[in-house]
Amino acid sequence: MDEETRYEAVCSRDARFDGAFFFAVSTTGIYCRPSCPAVTPKRRNVRFFPTAAGAQRAGFRACRRCRPDAVPGSADWNARADVVGRAMRMIGDGVVDRDGVTGLADRLGYSARQVQRQLTAELGAGPVALARAQRAHTARILLQTTPLPVTDIAFASGFASVRQFNDTIRQIYARTPSGLRAESRTGNGTARGASSGSARTAGVPLRLALRGPYHHASVFDLLALEALPGVEEMTGAAGSRTYRRTLRLPYGTGFASVDERDAGPWLDARIHLTDPRDLSTAVHRLRRLFDLDADPIAVDQRLGAQPALTALVAERPGLRSPGAADADEFAVRAVVGQAAAADLVAEFGAPLDVPCGSLTHLFPEPKALAAHLPLAAALEDGSVRLDAGADRDDAEQALLAVPGVRPAEAALIRRRALGDPDVAVPGERTDDAWRPWRSYAAHHLGTACRQETTASGPAA
Repeated sequence: MDEETRYEAVCSRDARFDGAFFFAVSTTGIYCRPSCPAVTPKRRNVRFFPTAAGAQRAGFRACRRCRPDAVPGSADWNARADVVGRAMRMIGDGVVDRDGVTGLADRLGYSARQVQRQLTAELGAGPVALARAQRAHTARILLQTTPLPVTDIAFASGFASVRQFNDTIRQIYARTPSGLRAESRTGNGTARGASSGSARTAGVPLRLALRGPYHHASVFDLLALEALPGVEEMTGAAGSRTYRRTLRLPYGTGFASVDERDAGPWLDARIHLTDPRDLSTAVHRLRRLFDLDADPIAVDQRLGAQPALTALVAERPGLRSPGAADADEFAVRAVVGQAAAADLVAEFGAPLDVPCGSLTHLFPEPKALAAHLPLAAALEDGSVRLDAGADRDDAEQALLAVPGVRPAEAALIRRRALGDPDVAVPGERTDDAWRPWRSYAAHHLGTACRQETTASGPAA
């Protein structure tokens, strides 16, 4: 998109571009999402940025009306396999907060200076600024949805000090942390003395933003089909189901629930954590699982124009290509199968300290399975890497070198665990015209096949 096309999107308040770019108004010092309901500014006063961090770095603060920090992420970061795309996926997963810029650069195979230069040149902000924008968004969520004390929120959000936290909140939101909390409609602004334990018990309620349309039924049907006893569960009737699963996270554990109900351009979720520092990582992994940063308009336009897929796209607009909440877990499950995975949970899974309903275990870590499964051994020793910023081509080749991993399984892992939107199914008919959305085409075909099988009944 050129700048004039972006301005047309701003004039029409087109929500399809929320998160794809941001615009700032030089006369007010505020930046917004394209769909902001405020009066459209004059073109000469508008600047465009590819990220919220870029706008913040240029000195603009977030609009209070459209909350530009709460938009879906750009679909580019999932589609791109270059250094910038990989870096953005890792920053979203919290790598900079945990390991710093040096840790990010080491995983990318570049120097810290090279990573800084590439991100700044393309996105208008380096890794520190991008991580800072994410920390600020996490802090706002915690301030407005939990009774955690402000000091606890500062460190839970990833800030190194309370002073840094206070300065960032004032700069980005033009509010003090207590003022930002007072704006919340949840009433948590009066609960300053509440404990961290009470916040964990209640969980953190969230609205996970998405671009419409979103075909809820197909995603929840697939997750219900795959649900692993003890680790996952699906409750409720079709159309109003709730998916719940346990989570192993960098600082602790937790579990999350996500509702199927079509209540708007978001999914309602609630996350329970043993350590609040894991919030941004947990959110990022749920977004990958439910494929919330996709551009469904672009996908449907491309695939809907293909004769073999036209009817399927018309029947299921906004069909997503679900990812995985835990890449290593999904890889093991893809290779061993559902029944064997359930046995692994029973024998090697770590039990939750406090079970919650039918959620009783975490899926076993690779090190617990390394002596029994070649893939788990490869994940444990690092010869196979499936983290958020892994090089997808390298990962697939490494998977194929593991005894027992077939090409179809490697492709499935690449599509789901690594979130690659353009993976062909080995041995099945594909069409280059489906690029760069072959993963979505595969889900269309798979969903149709499952529904036909269900409709035909046991006799089939």
